[in-house]
Amino acid sequence: MLGIQLAELLANEPVGVPEALEAVDGFDRTLVGGLGRLVPEEAAAVTALAAAVSASPLGAAATEAAEKVVAGSVSDERLVTLAASRAALLGAVHDAQLAALDAAVGRRREEWPAPGGGEPPPDRLLDGARSWLRELALVGWRGLTDDSLRGVDQALTALWAEPAARRLAVLLDGLAGELRACLPLATWERLPVRRWADMWAAALLLCQPGVLRAEEAPAAEVSGRLLPLGTELHEHPTAVQLVVHALLEEGGDRPARLVRFAVGAAKVETLTGPTVWRLLTGFPVLLRALAERRALSVTGLSPLEGGELLWDESAVTLGEPADPFVTARTQLAGAVAAPLPPLRRHPVQLAEPVWLEGYRVRKDVLTLDGHQLRLDVEHLPAAGPLTPQLVGASTACVGLLCWEADGWTLRPLGVRATVRRQEVEVHVGDWAEGPTDPKAAKSEAKWGDPVAVLRERAGRLLRA
Repeated sequence: MLGIQLAELLANEPVGVPEALEAVDGFDRTLVGGLGRLVPEEAAAVTALAAAVSASPLGAAATEAAEKVVAGSVSDERLVTLAASRAALLGAVHDAQLAALDAAVGRRREEWPAPGGGEPPPDRLLDGARSWLRELALVGWRGLTDDSLRGVDQALTALWAEPAARRLAVLLDGLAGELRACLPLATWERLPVRRWADMWAAALLLCQPGVLRAEEAPAAEVSGRLLPLGTELHEHPTAVQLVVHALLEEGGDRPARLVRFAVGAAKVETLTGPTVWRLLTGFPVLLRALAERRALSVTGLSPLEGGELLWDESAVTLGEPADPFVTARTQLAGAVAAPLPPLRRHPVQLAEPVWLEGYRVRKDVLTLDGHQLRLDVEHLPAAGPLTPQLVGASTACVGLLCWEADGWTLRPLGVRATVRRQEVEVHVGDWAEGPTDPKAAKSEAKWGDPVAVLRERAGRLLRA
């Protein structure tokens, strides 16, 4: 990415983005106290949401729905219309910002294919979920009780039993779990208002007949050569997930495709730092490829929506060495990216791999040809060798361009830096098979293998 590209991206803020986000935020605040008891300010926010989509095909339906809800008549159909209006605004923000990024870096993107394939879950299975989501909207987050949350249990039991409804079941289960963990909500000073509204609206839209089937886009299995670009490592007290961004070369005259794939494992809260890599030993080929910076030959991996691949160790073999920086510098600009499914077009999904070089860093701000870009170093994983100090000393990197309400940021995945007058390259995945830094390796060795100890103790408990 050159300075002129960065300038084009930062200077061309799409028109209407602040207004769209303001309308969404206003509606989200109404879900805190509930749509069943709107105060004048909240009623105005519902009306403003409908007004924001008045020029779209949703306009007439949204206006009518807003009027009825403000008047106290809340039905499933009207809630769906408001949720769709909210999703349309966030989708428009996503599409506008992504188009600006694609134009700045010259990235080509495929069209979203026509929906099809698969049988939708029976409509009767969705009734319970719709009823629970309507109750959430009426009483609001502050009005929820343990009894309110138990109302989803029966619906979840039915949804889990239906394969076509698993996506909805996971979303509802996650939302209910978060809400239950925060009870009593009336005592909380600050709530994750946008996040819970996102989950509520997405679940409500997935409850509509045929939507789950329409979101599926079946495609043939893919084969070729995978060239890793960078790795994200996400830690949670009870889980760890590894996300790999890569280029897929399928051969012939076809351009390389931007893809990503993920693997994960359950964990306990006490397992942190480089030890979490031990939880992923069920994926030895992938871990070795990351640690040794090697390509992968794949045969018959299943593609998922949005450029994701379903990882299968039996379908991959190790290939030759492949420097992620060489891959990014020579091939990333010409790669073709996949489109996101309609219901996933949300600003939070904006995370696009880019290559930058020839910059300088000061106080977590990258400057390239006089143009500045904030660096996200807060989310660098403790389990990897990449540190804020290395990022600050870097002059080249592969990272993810992410967009938030206050602008673009860069999340480094790997950097080239000068340390003690020597040039080094450091990537998040370098410690996939264990720390390569002597101090970190010695520190981990001192504590032995806590994963093996926990597994042995769990085995003894199960045998008891």
